[in-house]
Parts: sequence; structure tokens; C-alpha cells
Amino acid sequence: MAKFIPPEIQDNANGWGPCQLPNQFKDMPYQPFSKADRLGKISDWFGTTYQGRYYNKYSSAFGSGQQYSYIHEEDESSFQLVDTSRNTKPVYQRSKYKYNLQRQHREKKAAQTAEQKVLSKTQKNRERDRLRQQRIWQKNYGKAMQDNRNRQNGPTKNRDASVKVLESWQVLEDMDYIRLQKLNLPTVIEGEDLYVAGSLEMYDKRFDRVNTRTEKKLLRMNKTVHTVTTTDDPIIRKLARQGNVFVTDVILTTLMCCTRSVYPWDIVVQKVKDKIFLDKREDSAFNLLTVSETAIHPPDDEGASNSINSPKNLSMEATYINHNFAQQVLHHEDRFNFDNANPFLTEDEDPKNIASVAYRYRRFDIGNGLQVVVRCEHDGYVQGANGEKQFLTIKALNEWDPRSSGGVDYRTKLDMQRGAVVATELKNNSFKLAKWTAGAILAGSDQLKFGFVSRQSPKDSRNHTVLGVMQFKPAEFAQQMNLNMENAWGILRCILDFIKKLDDGKYLIMKDPNKPMVRIYNVPDNTFESDEDESSEEDEETESSDEGDDE
Repeated sequence: MAKFIPPEIQDNANGWGPCQLPNQFKDMPYQPFSKADRLGKISDWFGTTYQGRYYNKYSSAFGSGQQYSYIHEEDESSFQLVDTSRNTKPVYQRSKYKYNLQRQHREKKAAQTAEQKVLSKTQKNRERDRLRQQRIWQKNYGKAMQDNRNRQNGPTKNRDASVKVLESWQVLEDMDYIRLQKLNLPTVIEGEDLYVAGSLEMYDKRFDRVNTRTEKKLLRMNKTVHTVTTTDDPIIRKLARQGNVFVTDVILTTLMCCTRSVYPWDIVVQKVKDKIFLDKREDSAFNLLTVSETAIHPPDDEGASNSINSPKNLSMEATYINHNFAQQVLHHEDRFNFDNANPFLTEDEDPKNIASVAYRYRRFDIGNGLQVVVRCEHDGYVQGANGEKQFLTIKALNEWDPRSSGGVDYRTKLDMQRGAVVATELKNNSFKLAKWTAGAILAGSDQLKFGFVSRQSPKDSRNHTVLGVMQFKPAEFAQQMNLNMENAWGILRCILDFIKKLDDGKYLIMKDPNKPMVRIYNVPDNTFESDEDESSEEDEETESSDEGDDE
């Protein structure tokens, strides 16, 4: 049978507690102490804290404020149940302050009454109307301020990513904006021209005199604009031995100015041996221009998708305006042809129906063995003072609704306050303007022209009017908008250095839709391939197999 063995109980005849210290607690202090510690009670069973005048006197040097620190209990004779201390009133609740306000109100009212006695009846009515209108303005201003606070304190709107991230994709690197903004690369020199093709038309200087009183209607120009991506460019294939990084100016400037972006975007990276190709997806909206992206209150995307002021429709409208404006301000009879023809012109297309554009393929050495070959663009040219040709980059800024966009009214401010208009556009479209300016610097454009286009009616997104044109030098405008090209090259170098260390394969650079961060994913090789490519590959395989059978 089981036996019960009672535990051994130590009897301390000289006091309380154990007779000897157990082995597991040997040489182990129960609480840190030193010779300078102030001694107090052994334990406080209630764990209370006391902030009285004896706190510093009896507090322990270690563990102060914890349940093991000594707390001195004051004599009960000084304990009071009722708090008889007086609460200090705020300034506006004191009697003297109230009296002064009442006295000032009475004096102001007496002065108004005395003034009204002197005024005639007509003047009294005008003064009464003025005070009534002033109260209405104050009421509306307070309501507007409250609405503004409600919008700022409202719930955060989460945007969707530009592409759905699958679980099989592996995150390789996270680059936050704070880290990227500290990068600098001052050693990049002027680019070297490798190939120049296309033709340009002369700029019509009559548009420099356009203002809000002599506005011109924006015309629909039936000109073909080629948006060929990196891997589909035949010239880049020919220049494959001239560098190891190949990209277009739109993709390159997006990376260089990515710290200003708010909306999501993505760039596909293909690494083959020591070659890096930066590309865009076929079904992406990468070439569409954003509108009021960096504004305090960007366009609301929660409304109806068919609304003319939705972000998607505004992007399509801005892209349409930019393409047509860049072709409308040119003389179509004066055309300058480069030595090489447009590389994207097909046999069925008429050269006269092709948009005025020159493609300049340039190479930049950014160090660490990275030779970047980028396809840049010019939109037009003008004759200089000495008869030389100066190349232009022509872009358009559009106004969709000054009351909703948080901007300024072009028709009232553009003629007299052009600086205010430019400053507002730099605030609301910082990312877009930075990309345009960086693209003009990469291409070596001599001038950068901005057209200001507005809707004829805020509710009509089809008819527009050109209200003015402004001209800048790209380097000076970059300094004006605080665009540091050394930081832009540093961001590009940081991203390319990381990709250069990776194995051959396909990767994705994506802007986080809700955080100021850029992520790099490792994606499978067949990601983003269209059905046509897969079918063409299958046809090639079947043809090769048929030829093998015939043999």
C-alpha cells in the first residue's frame, strides 16, 4: 500500500522564518542594495504609493516607486477626509476678468449707439447691413473651419496597390522615404549621346502672348503618340553592349523622384546576367498623368467611378490635355529631321500624322560599374539668337475645379499672380512636376514650357481652353522646386546596387499604397506575361516539333 511521508518541518525557536537558507537561494539577494541605501520597513503588504513630505526621506535608492520600496505612513492625526484646498479658477472665470469684458462690451455698444445717432438714416441702414453681412461671414468662416477639421480628423482612406501582391512573392527589401532622402551621388557627369532619331516641329511663339483675355481653345490633334516600353524598343536592343542598365525616361524619373509620390505604382525588373532592364506592365496605367496627387485634399476616389472628377478619369483627362497641347503649340510646316528616322514608325503610318518627338538615347555613368542607357525625349525646338536650335520639353497643367482641388483660379490669378499659381501647382502636383523637370534635365532640353489649361465649364471634361504659357530653364526650375539631382541619382544608385547583387530573374519594385515606402519583391519568371505571349511561345514550340517530325 502507498505510504504518506509527511514533509520535514523546521521549527525556528528564536524567531520566524526558515532556520537555514535553501541551496537554490544561496548567494542570491532578494533585492539590489548598497551600503548607502536608506533602511525602512521589510515589506509593504498593500503596495501603496505616497507622495507626501516623507517620500524622499524613506524611499529606497533601488526599486523606488515599486511594491517592494518602503512607503512611510504619516500620522493619522494629520489625515483629513474633506479636501478644503481652493481650486484656482482660470483667467476667464475670475470676477475681475468678467467685469473687464462686460465693461468693454458696454463701452463698445455705447460707442456704436453714439455713432448711429450722428449718422443719417441711410447710413444707419448701410451700417446695419454691414454688421449683418459681417456676422454671416463669421458664421460661414467658422463652419468652413469646422468642416476642414472634420476632413483632417476623418478616417484614413486605404488605397489599393497598383498590382495584387500574391503570397508566393518574397519581400527582399523595404526602403522608406526617410532613408532614401538622405542619399546623394554628386559624381554623375553629363550624359553621352549614343543615338538620336525622330523629327521635331518649331514652337509657335504666338502662344507666349496668350492670356486669360486672349484665350485659345484646346484643339484635338490627331497625332499618333508612341509609348513603347523598354524591352520592346529596337534601338535599346542594338545598344545592349553600350551599357548594363536600360530604361526609359518615364520609368527612370519615377524612381529618381519616388520620395514625392503618394499614389501606388510598380516597375518590373528583369535581370539577365549583368544586364538590368527596367520595364512597365502592359496593362498598367504607368503613362497616365496624376492630378492633385500631393494636394492636402486629393480627388476623392470613393464616389462613383463614372464621375468626371474621379482620380482615374482626371488622369485620363490630364493625359489627353498634355498630348494635344504639346502638338497644338507647334508649326506643323517647319519640321527638323534628325539623321535617323522614328524607330517606331510602321509602314502603314504617315510620317505627317506622327507626333513631333525626338528620341535621344543617352548613357550615364553612375559608378560601381553601372552604365545607365536611357531613352529621353524632346517635344519641339526654337531658333536661338545665333541661329542655333534649342530643344524644348512641352507639358501642360490642367485645372479641373478650383473649388474642389484646393488650387487657385487660373482665370483670376494667372495674369497678375503667376508666382502664386506656380507655387500652388508645385504643392499639389509635386511628383508630376519633379518627373517632368528631371526628364528635361536628362534629355538636355534648353527650355521647359508649361501650358495652363482649364475647363470651359467645371462640369465639362471634354472642352478646354489654353489660358497661358510659362517658360523656365530646367536647372533653375529644379532649384526653385527644391529638386536635388544628386539625391535623385543617389536613390537610383541605391536601388540598382541592391538589384545588381541579386540572382538572375524577375523582380518587382512597388510603391506601398498607404505608406511612404518602396518595396522590392522576388516574383516568378512567368509573372505579368500576357496570353498572347504564351500562345506565341506555344506556337513556336509546335512549329519546331513539326519540323523535327518532318525531318
